[in-house]
Amino acid sequence: MIVTPNLHFQGNCQDALKVYEKAFAGKLTVLLHYSDANPSDFSTVHLSDKEKNFIYHAEMIIGDQRFMFSDAMDEIPQGQNLSIVITFDTAEEVKNAYKALSEGSSVIYPLTETTYSSCFVSLVDKFGIRWELMTEDNS
Repeated sequence: MIVTPNLHFQGNCQDALKVYEKAFAGKLTVLLHYSDANPSDFSTVHLSDKEKNFIYHAEMIIGDQRFMFSDAMDEIPQGQNLSIVITFDTAEEVKNAYKALSEGSSVIYPLTETTYSSCFVSLVDKFGIRWELMTEDNS
């Protein structure tokens, strides 16, 4: 199991990545724009050209820690611009954790397959903590 902080922005993620690279000698390892997303993950038809260039998913190593980053297409409620990502080995583990957290939760993204994960779900639990549960990739 891997635990990763995930920071969510409102269209200025690319700028933040540049600052964090400089400030922390961060090493950018993944950079996907919305235009790079698999259409089955996220349809970009309704996005402007500017929004298609927003960050869909990015990863940076700061020290020994992996951080994830993205631009949200919807307004992010205060306090939910940071989530904790738990990366599991199997989809079954993701589903078990989701089941345990789901009572009284508010689902942001239901269980799905994405460009970067074979099983992904995002929710705010009944305590107000935003979790993203996933497997590492599509394989």
